[in-house]
Amino acid sequence: MNRTLLAIISGIILALAWPTYGFPLLLFAAFVPLLLAEQQLRLCDVKRKGLKIFGLSYLTFVIWNLTTTSWLRFADIFGASFAVFVNSALMALLFLIYHKYAKRQSQNRALLFLVVLWISFEKLHLGWEFSWPWLNLGNAFSEYITWIQWYEYTGTFGGTLWIWILNALVFKSVLSYQKEPSQSVIKSTLLKCAILIGFPIAISLVIYNTYSHDGDPVDVIALQPNIDPYSEKYNMTNIKFTELLVELSNTKITDSTDFIIAPETFLAESTRLPQFKNSLLKNRLDRYVSQHPNVNLLTGISFIDVFKDKSKIKKETNQSKHNPGIYYDDYNSAILINASGSVQQYNKSKLVVGIENFPYQDILKPIIGDAMIDLGGTVAMKTTQENRGVFTSSNLKFKAAPIICYESVYGEFVAGYVRNEANFLAIITNDAWWNETQGHKQHLSYARLRAIETRRDIARSANTGISAIINAKGEITKQLAYGEKGALSGQLTTNDKITFYVMAGDYIARISLFVLLFLFLIGFFRRPRH
Repeated sequence: MNRTLLAIISGIILALAWPTYGFPLLLFAAFVPLLLAEQQLRLCDVKRKGLKIFGLSYLTFVIWNLTTTSWLRFADIFGASFAVFVNSALMALLFLIYHKYAKRQSQNRALLFLVVLWISFEKLHLGWEFSWPWLNLGNAFSEYITWIQWYEYTGTFGGTLWIWILNALVFKSVLSYQKEPSQSVIKSTLLKCAILIGFPIAISLVIYNTYSHDGDPVDVIALQPNIDPYSEKYNMTNIKFTELLVELSNTKITDSTDFIIAPETFLAESTRLPQFKNSLLKNRLDRYVSQHPNVNLLTGISFIDVFKDKSKIKKETNQSKHNPGIYYDDYNSAILINASGSVQQYNKSKLVVGIENFPYQDILKPIIGDAMIDLGGTVAMKTTQENRGVFTSSNLKFKAAPIICYESVYGEFVAGYVRNEANFLAIITNDAWWNETQGHKQHLSYARLRAIETRRDIARSANTGISAIINAKGEITKQLAYGEKGALSGQLTTNDKITFYVMAGDYIARISLFVLLFLFLIGFFRRPRH
């Protein structure tokens, strides 16, 4: 078959398998056409094989990236282009490295190298400053939670490994059939695939149908203000938003309400951090909480801390353009206010590249200036914090993880809140930037993975998006539709038990990195195979 067509087929299959519209069973053979195209090129006598491999792979991954994440263009065309075309290039580079390795090694060793290389790449995407793990393969099962209840042991890397094991098996079977066409090869392959797909699903179904946990009930209200961030959100005062908070909360509040949860940057007007405790805004929030002494109010807020003391400068600290002697930290924060009178604060620490974070600033800023920040529509780098903060209720029974927006895509990161004793998860987000697209749907869907990995119930408050109640099995039990203004009430159950994944983190990725290094040393520093 034509190699370009094979590359296109792989891209289409990957796109058709992705949530929230796709069928992930397709992923178990999605890379096979591209692997066949690479093998054909490797064995034929043509010039510039490496360039051709990169081009074919790039075609596959552009189709996949463009189809599944082009909704980013509604927030920022520069960011969308960067995410699609650079991420596709990085994925294509993996296949080029595999091609170079496969020329020197046996097919089995080369496939093992590709599997651990891909997993290591996904781990890189979780940690470096150009982080974009949206298309990590294990995310693909987020709408099929009955298949992946074992994520509480493996995290999403278990799903990535599962997909690659099946692709390697199918690819080798196709090669065997090409050498010696027979029904026995087909039957053997189908049997192995049935076992390797069916057995994990069977285990998952058993867990799904038997899982339960004991804990205290938490009555929550998740607010969905449905404020347009392009025309309204940043043109209203925090006092006006406080009035809206009271209005929406009063539609659902009862004497048993434990938490009111408002979305990311709900209080969007930048508030001077040192003055907040004595501000009119704080007074209004305290007044409402005092009327409902059992309530814990968790909301997103924008803080700014302006100073001259150079010893306070952090990595993300900004310098005033008009007064070089003035510095400021810009925070996308969550706060908790209750009857105790104290304010608990957490600062968002997984930032959106180019929008909230200027990656590798020391290197790139001298070259491109503030282009990334300007194009992203913000004026400053956000300041983060090292540890995952957990909010404790006034009665000390409830410990909420204040997960802000993009942070909910990171499994091990969210596990950090649970290791810090969070017994339920509160996701606050603003998904209105992407309009009525797959963006906000995928973001909600990925939250279900965090519920399974940590076995924590979730209350999700979206400014515009989909607010939801999600149980520890990843089931969405209640939700507000996109574009609907309102408040969602529901009951969560706390959980103090720690899953194996929370305890061990991304151990599959760490093992893969070790195996990759070992195979790399063997593959590129030993005599080539003849």
